[in-house]
Amino acid sequence: MRPKNDTLSGPQLDIMKVVWRLGEATVRDVYEDLRTQRAIAYTTVMTTMKTMETRGHLKKRTEGRAFVYTASAAENRMIRNIVGDFIDRVFNGSAEPLLVHLVEEKRLSEKDLEKIKKMIQEKEKH
Repeated sequence: MRPKNDTLSGPQLDIMKVVWRLGEATVRDVYEDLRTQRAIAYTTVMTTMKTMETRGHLKKRTEGRAFVYTASAAENRMIRNIVGDFIDRVFNGSAEPLLVHLVEEKRLSEKDLEKIKKMIQEKEKH
């Protein structure tokens, strides 16, 4: 099932990052990972993962007494959708203002800029 809305809240994205990294995870797996970063309740992780499964972001299967969750979409596809939605909502579909902002705010390193230049050069060749 494809999610109706690919936009994830901050906590949902944190959960997705754990599931993507592990490949599959139980609520306990995600809870243990997240609690090393901040205080979070097990029930909060469980409820959020159930909501994400209902919305089509996660799939689950039963293994023993636990549910094992996997991502419904690959990380790169989900991120592409999230970024595209952000650009549409914030910048009216134009990526240029986003790039200008990133450059002006020095959010791109020299290495990042070099990679982007090379990508542009490759794109111009084709």
